[in-house]
Amino acid sequence: MEEVPSIMHWYAFKVFYNKVFEIEDTLNKDKIETYIPCETILVERGGVKKNVRKPVISSLLFFYSTDRQALALQQNLINRVILYTRLINWQKLPIAIPEREMKIFMLVTSSGEKGLDYFGDAPMEYSTGERVLVTDGPFKGAEGCIHRIKGNRRLIVAIQGVCAVATAYIPQCFLRKI
Repeated sequence: MEEVPSIMHWYAFKVFYNKVFEIEDTLNKDKIETYIPCETILVERGGVKKNVRKPVISSLLFFYSTDRQALALQQNLINRVILYTRLINWQKLPIAIPEREMKIFMLVTSSGEKGLDYFGDAPMEYSTGERVLVTDGPFKGAEGCIHRIKGNRRLIVAIQGVCAVATAYIPQCFLRKI
């Protein structure tokens, strides 16, 4: 009997004790692609200024693997991470993040733009606004829903069940309804 090839997807871990970089190193040693939404901040220690990566959601790490490998990693890293799952037919299954959704999330979170707001996995309704495509500017190519936050029109890019990010203000002329 021939084994069916496993399909690769993005998955997410909630990492304990702010050890996302430690878990990232562990996964990278096993040749597993990872992504941590980070910002670069300037830190001064002992009179020396240095740029440092800082996670914008302190306990979130994405990785690219198969469903089976994601479950095995959860077991190997027990008491250090929790795999984001959803309940299907009374069984907890890993949340497989679609490639397209992840690429849009990575585009927005790695843009370097200021004024992004991040929301963790707390239950929140992200998708009540109009669905749009950004046609120009630093978020060109991103898709999401438009919401008013603090009086400004902002694009919400969400990974259902995991997290969401709200961009800074986007001018109306850069938006096209989908």
